Amino acid sequence: MLSLFELQALVEQLVAEAAIQSEPQALYEPANYILSLGGKRVRPLLCLIAAELVGGRATDAFSVAKCVEYFHNFSLVHDDIMDNAALRRGKQTIHERYGLNTAILSGDVMLVCAYEQLTENIDKYLPYLFQVFNRTARQVCEGQQYDMLFETAKEVSIKEYLQMIELKTAVLLGASLQMGAIVGGANKRNRQMLYEYGRHIGIAFQLQDDILDTFGDEKTFGKKIGGDILQNKKTFLLIKALELADPTTQTKLHFWINEPKPVEQEKIAAVTQIYQQLGVLQLAQAEMQHHYNLATQYLDDIAVAEQQKTNLRLITQQLMHRVQ
Repeated sequence: MLSLFELQALVEQLVAEAAIQSEPQALYEPANYILSLGGKRVRPLLCLIAAELVGGRATDAFSVAKCVEYFHNFSLVHDDIMDNAALRRGKQTIHERYGLNTAILSGDVMLVCAYEQLTENIDKYLPYLFQVFNRTARQVCEGQQYDMLFETAKEVSIKEYLQMIELKTAVLLGASLQMGAIVGGANKRNRQMLYEYGRHIGIAFQLQDDILDTFGDEKTFGKKIGGDILQNKKTFLLIKALELADPTTQTKLHFWINEPKPVEQEKIAAVTQIYQQLGVLQLAQAEMQHHYNLATQYLDDIAVAEQQKTNLRLITQQLMHRVQ
């Protein structure tokens, strides 16, 4: 079994191989640009880890790893457009650098590339891979739509929020593990255990992301701190603050939510202070820990030798103690 370091090196190799050498350059250069920006490469790494965990080889999962990395970056391009985000991983977003129309097309072509990678797998796995990938692609789109709807919704519950982040973020982590396990030759039960692990660790991961968006360090986070506050995103923090706030505090929150042209830093500071007063950071961290614990239980239940779970346990620790 390869070490986590060796698997991470393989991921960087396969992402470099994923660069698209074709014409017109104006279409493919932006796609290669976002692929080159780095990031944690969590999803392709999970594909390789899962394949080895169930007794296969990491190289068996190269094509599905490329597939999920193409798809993830496709979703980021469109997400950045919808959020009008200026930075991604500390660099200009594609629509800022290359223009809106090119960004849309470059994102679309990465989705096509993702499907092309699936066909690289041997026939006996294809029906299962397409089933997982198509279901997941649909769910990610559903999650993004809920996210946008929540921006203007008057009320969003914690349950609705958790469902949204499950669809938008968590299911792709689960699918990455499930697809890696499929090409690694896993039985149905182990595939499902890995999916459930990924689903819960994905929810915890997104809760951590929302926490970092408000309480992180911009230099290490790679995005502007307070972006969710400025966009009135219904994160766990805001929903819980509205739930716990007394009438005076609710009035303050609604003022900032409804202010059409706020001074950005003033709004971020005011809302962050309310979060701190209400203790919603600690509540978000507790919810994150709950899903981390559930993920760990599913990992414990996977029917393979404990040594084969080492890399997944290591990457879990990295995800839950990150600063970016």
